Amino acid sequence: MTRIVVLPHADLCPQGAVIEARVGDSLCDALLAGGVEIEHACEQSCACTTCHVIVREGFESLPEASEAEEDLLDRAWGLTPRSRLSCQAIVGGMPLVVEIPRYTINLAREGKHG
Repeated sequence: MTRIVVLPHADLCPQGAVIEARVGDSLCDALLAGGVEIEHACEQSCACTTCHVIVREGFESLPEASEAEEDLLDRAWGLTPRSRLSCQAIVGGMPLVVEIPRYTINLAREGKHG
Protein backbone atom coordinates (compact mmCIF):
# COMPACT_ATOMS: atom_id res chain seq x y z
CA MET A 1 0.00 0.00 0.00
CA THR A 2 1.09 3.54 -0.74
CA ARG A 3 0.37 6.49 1.51
CA ILE A 4 -1.28 9.50 -0.10
CA VAL A 5 -1.58 12.78 1.79
CA VAL A 6 -4.28 15.02 0.37
CA LEU A 7 -3.80 18.68 1.25
CA PRO A 8 -6.88 20.50 2.60
CA HIS A 9 -9.48 21.49 0.01
CA ALA A 10 -12.30 23.79 1.12
CA ASP A 11 -15.08 21.63 -0.35
CA LEU A 12 -13.77 18.10 -0.79
CA CYS A 13 -11.72 17.59 2.39
CA PRO A 14 -11.41 20.71 4.54
CA GLN A 15 -9.10 18.99 7.03
CA GLY A 16 -7.07 17.21 4.37
CA ALA A 17 -6.85 13.42 4.29
CA VAL A 18 -4.39 10.56 4.53
CA ILE A 19 -5.32 7.47 2.57
CA GLU A 20 -3.71 4.16 1.69
CA ALA A 21 -3.79 3.18 -1.97
CA ARG A 22 -2.99 -0.01 -3.81
CA VAL A 23 -0.02 0.12 -6.14
CA GLY A 24 -1.36 0.07 -9.70
CA ASP A 25 -4.61 1.91 -8.96
CA SER A 26 -5.26 5.26 -10.59
CA LEU A 27 -4.87 8.19 -8.26
CA CYS A 28 -8.53 9.05 -8.96
CA ASP A 29 -9.69 5.58 -7.85
CA ALA A 30 -7.52 5.84 -4.74
CA LEU A 31 -8.96 9.24 -3.82
CA LEU A 32 -12.53 8.06 -4.34
CA ALA A 33 -11.93 4.88 -2.33
CA GLY A 34 -10.44 7.03 0.44
CA GLY A 35 -13.58 9.17 0.66
CA VAL A 36 -12.27 12.17 -1.31
CA GLU A 37 -15.04 12.85 -3.84
CA ILE A 38 -12.90 14.31 -6.61
CA GLU A 39 -14.82 15.31 -9.70
CA HIS A 40 -14.40 12.96 -12.67
CA ALA A 41 -16.94 14.08 -15.27
CA CYS A 42 -15.72 11.80 -18.07
CA GLU A 43 -15.78 8.70 -15.84
CA GLN A 44 -11.98 8.43 -16.01
CA SER A 45 -11.71 8.12 -19.79
CA CYS A 46 -9.08 10.87 -20.23
CA ALA A 47 -11.60 13.14 -21.95
CA CYS A 48 -11.82 16.11 -19.55
CA THR A 49 -9.76 17.85 -16.87
CA THR A 50 -12.08 17.72 -13.87
CA CYS A 51 -9.86 15.24 -11.96
CA HIS A 52 -6.79 17.49 -12.27
CA VAL A 53 -4.43 17.32 -9.28
CA ILE A 54 -1.06 18.79 -8.44
CA VAL A 55 1.42 16.23 -7.12
CA ARG A 56 3.48 18.20 -4.58
CA GLU A 57 5.63 15.22 -3.50
CA GLY A 58 6.33 11.90 -5.23
CA PHE A 59 5.68 13.22 -8.75
CA GLU A 60 8.73 11.42 -10.13
CA SER A 61 7.31 8.04 -9.04
CA LEU A 62 4.35 8.34 -11.41
CA PRO A 63 4.53 6.99 -14.95
CA GLU A 64 5.05 9.64 -17.60
CA ALA A 65 1.91 11.36 -18.88
CA SER A 66 0.63 10.29 -22.28
CA GLU A 67 0.34 12.74 -25.15
CA ALA A 68 -3.47 12.71 -24.76
CA GLU A 69 -3.16 13.58 -21.06
CA GLU A 70 -0.66 16.36 -21.80
CA ASP A 71 -3.00 17.84 -24.41
CA LEU A 72 -5.90 17.88 -21.94
CA LEU A 73 -3.80 19.29 -19.12
CA ASP A 74 -3.18 22.38 -21.26
CA ARG A 75 -6.85 23.23 -20.59
CA ALA A 76 -6.81 22.55 -16.84
CA TRP A 77 -7.47 25.39 -14.41
CA GLY A 78 -4.38 26.17 -12.30
CA LEU A 79 -1.96 24.10 -14.38
CA THR A 80 1.55 23.61 -12.95
CA PRO A 81 4.58 21.57 -14.08
CA ARG A 82 3.53 18.95 -11.48
CA SER A 83 -0.08 18.67 -12.70
CA ARG A 84 -1.62 15.33 -13.63
CA LEU A 85 -5.06 13.99 -14.41
CA SER A 86 -5.70 11.72 -11.45
CA CYS A 87 -7.52 9.21 -13.69
CA GLN A 88 -4.28 8.70 -15.64
CA ALA A 89 -1.70 8.86 -12.84
CA ILE A 90 -0.99 5.33 -11.62
CA VAL A 91 0.06 4.96 -7.99
CA GLY A 92 3.50 3.45 -7.48
CA GLY A 93 5.31 2.54 -4.29
CA MET A 94 6.42 6.04 -3.28
CA PRO A 95 4.26 8.14 -0.92
CA LEU A 96 2.48 11.07 -2.56
CA VAL A 97 1.34 14.50 -1.42
CA VAL A 98 -1.51 15.73 -3.60
CA GLU A 99 -3.25 19.08 -3.91
CA ILE A 100 -6.66 19.29 -5.54
CA PRO A 101 -7.01 22.68 -7.24
CA ARG A 102 -9.68 24.96 -5.81
CA TYR A 103 -11.65 25.00 -9.07
CA THR A 104 -12.23 22.78 -12.06
CA ILE A 105 -12.83 24.04 -15.56
CA ASN A 106 -16.51 23.09 -15.09
CA LEU A 107 -16.88 25.30 -12.01
CA ALA A 108 -15.08 28.18 -13.70
CA ARG A 109 -17.45 28.01 -16.70
CA GLU A 110 -20.50 27.88 -14.45
CA GLY A 111 -19.32 30.94 -12.53
CA LYS A 112 -19.22 29.11 -9.21
CA HIS A 113 -15.78 30.30 -8.18
CA GLY A 114 -15.04 33.19 -5.95
